[in-house]
Amino acid sequence: MADIPRRATHRTAKLASLPLGVAGRMAAGWGKRLTGQNVAEINAEVSAKTAEQLFAVLGQLKGGAMKFGQALSVFEAAVPDEMAGPYREALTKLQSAAPPMPADSVHRVLGEQLGRAWRKRFAEFDDTPAAAASIGQVHRAIWHDGREVAVKVQYPGADEALRSDLRQLMRFSRLFQSLAPGAEIKPLLAELQDRMVEELDYRTEADNQRAFAKVFHGDADVRVPAVVASAPKAVVTEWVTGKPYARIIADGDREERNVAGRLLAEFHYSAPARVGLLHADPHPGNFMLLPDGKLAVIDFGAVSRLPDGLPTTFGRMIRLALEDKSAELLDLLREERFVQADREIQAEDVLAYLAPFVDPARMPTFHFTRRWLQRQAERVGDLRSPDFRTGRSLNLPPDYLLIHRVTLGATGILCQLDAEVGARDIIARWQPGFSD
Repeated sequence: MADIPRRATHRTAKLASLPLGVAGRMAAGWGKRLTGQNVAEINAEVSAKTAEQLFAVLGQLKGGAMKFGQALSVFEAAVPDEMAGPYREALTKLQSAAPPMPADSVHRVLGEQLGRAWRKRFAEFDDTPAAAASIGQVHRAIWHDGREVAVKVQYPGADEALRSDLRQLMRFSRLFQSLAPGAEIKPLLAELQDRMVEELDYRTEADNQRAFAKVFHGDADVRVPAVVASAPKAVVTEWVTGKPYARIIADGDREERNVAGRLLAEFHYSAPARVGLLHADPHPGNFMLLPDGKLAVIDFGAVSRLPDGLPTTFGRMIRLALEDKSAELLDLLREERFVQADREIQAEDVLAYLAPFVDPARMPTFHFTRRWLQRQAERVGDLRSPDFRTGRSLNLPPDYLLIHRVTLGATGILCQLDAEVGARDIIARWQPGFSD
């Protein structure tokens, strides 16, 4: 397979196999139950096979399919433990792995982007990819001046694949909602589609990375690799070696988990104030812990431009919820269009709905756990719950959607890390409106 599979009919058929496969396995499971086989074993078998198909299809298609899988991966912490295991493994694979693009395709793209004499720009170039992303793969190399570099090369056909996938994935949003009850799947897909064109031009990504690297140069806690060269479909940056967050999630000790969580939270909240940009691709594949204890951040294709920092409204909402000021909270939500105009809603119900979400700011140190996130997902997703009815009256204005999605994604990673973090001090320092 030299390129991303491009034909819409081929990609649509692959994506359609996901819900069809789920339906078939569920039907087979019912048949086995009728013959008296163990229910728990049947459910485990269905989950494992569905997860295996999820990874195979989204990973092979790459493009928007893989990008969606990566975005979905941070929400696995909200899935109940009894069914999360297989999906956790499959979605985590999508954070950094996919079938590789052949070397001749890589060479062709580099020749188009860096010139026919591209090899002279490198002292060494490893044809075996070191990592795979949703629309490109990364190769390790030595630049002509001796620097170790990462070379990201875009898959041929990525543009068509992204557009095709995101249209088709919208059709299957109900299936994916069942895998991540804490995520708003349709808005997530719509937002990914809106930002797609930006990410296809690696020159934009390079400019974003340069902005972050300039501000964080010499920082005590964060390292952003410098950009060495860039073109529309290839970008060369400094190579960094560290422990990926996916490995810390899998087997990190308590100290690693807490350090990784603190650094991620600080980076998430501080970057808008310091850079005027929000790193908007929160999945563990984009973060690693370096040997010197710093957080390394990569992949700046998706950012949100926030020249004035994070919106003051979010800080005010958190503060009012903490202070149990339900009437003022409801007034603020109405003023900022968070309540649907035609809905009647009680201030106490809004406070009851939002208060648990601000738990991390209630105490000096908060323990982010999968169980805490699962409780929030269960609470707002239960059709019989008052919180579910309240949630249906609330609205997320489009200009807040990306910030909300990124904050939720970062929270998902903190819960995957099982990290204990002093979130209140970080929020107080960097979130406008919280301490005002």
